[in-house]
Amino acid sequence: MQSAAFSAAGLDWRYELVDVPAEGLPGAVAALREPEAMGANVTIPHKVAVMRLLDGLEGQAEEVGAVNTIRREGRRLIGSNTDVAGIREAVAAVGVEARGADVVVLGAGGSARAAAVALAGARLCFVARRPQAAEGLPGTALAWDDPGWPARARHADLLLNATPLGRRAEMPLRPAALPPRGAVIDLVYVQGGTPLVRRARQLGLRCVDGWAVLLAQGAVAFQSWTGRPAPLDAMRAALPDSSADSFPTPVAGDS
Repeated sequence: MQSAAFSAAGLDWRYELVDVPAEGLPGAVAALREPEAMGANVTIPHKVAVMRLLDGLEGQAEEVGAVNTIRREGRRLIGSNTDVAGIREAVAAVGVEARGADVVVLGAGGSARAAAVALAGARLCFVARRPQAAEGLPGTALAWDDPGWPARARHADLLLNATPLGRRAEMPLRPAALPPRGAVIDLVYVQGGTPLVRRARQLGLRCVDGWAVLLAQGAVAFQSWTGRPAPLDAMRAALPDSSADSFPTPVAGDS
């Protein structure tokens, strides 16, 4: 997607995937200070740990407490969080008004923290394997093995999955716990949709998956690196055909 954006913008840039273990994070970040690097995206599990290795934060990164985008400014590295913009697009797409909404968020990591900012004004409940990981987040926190949270999910206005379970083809909850009058957002993007997304669509629920979030946050990252508006048509066209159902409404700013 980003490679397609660079090409459409006439930039001779490359977007490369780098698998970085925890012990290799300082070295990987240091390499971004070199002239040939323009920046990076950061994903699970480094979104929080990377913050201490940067020279500054901008936008909502400090409020979120996680960074997913880095840009180079001379030898300085500046971190930001574009997940907030992506999640806001998804929330708008499923027609949920955040203020006053009952929202259950699965997870308590960097993406869940971005969701807390994007959903300011909502009544939030975070479900995590380690509830202490949700410390500092607004709302309540329940353990994954707490028998009460599926009932909260069923009565929620929005269920948002911020765990990586969908990448392993796992369903994070029983289908009976899906909110029949609510909406579902899964931040995971896989071809054909995650089990959660496929089931929600079978039930006719309002649903957006990670492809729409990826596009929206990627557009903000592109602008951070280049200082130019993102070529959204080229970026969307580069995504798998199976992602087409992820865009029930146009992304803001697109024509």
